Amino acid sequence: MAVFGVLAAALGVVGLVAPDALLTVMGFEPVPEGRRADGDHTLVFLTASSMAALNMGVYYVLAALADWKPFFRWTVPFRLLTCAVFTLAVVTGRAPAGFLGVGLWEGLGAVVTGLALRYEKREEGDR
Repeated sequence: MAVFGVLAAALGVVGLVAPDALLTVMGFEPVPEGRRADGDHTLVFLTASSMAALNMGVYYVLAALADWKPFFRWTVPFRLLTCAVFTLAVVTGRAPAGFLGVGLWEGLGAVVTGLALRYEKREEGDR
């Protein structure tokens, strides 16, 4: 949880400071500054998403420091949903193939979190 939180917060900061770098990492082609069409709100959306990622990253780190198991459990189904939505966006052509990594990261994180919670629950039962 802490690792995911730190990565989410770091990517949020990257998106706020260097949005074109974040677009490139996600597989999108950045548009040069003077070539954006009127009404192109990509940077506004990226700023909002990056701020949300920064906040979410901090929440994850704080939950990890508090060892807040209910929060960990709540993240599993929602991260699986995020995986499904992001993967579907790539499959349907709504997002470039590079965006698939974001969905897979969410899915892998959900599975690892779920398995870790199950393992800890079994360990507690053995005591």
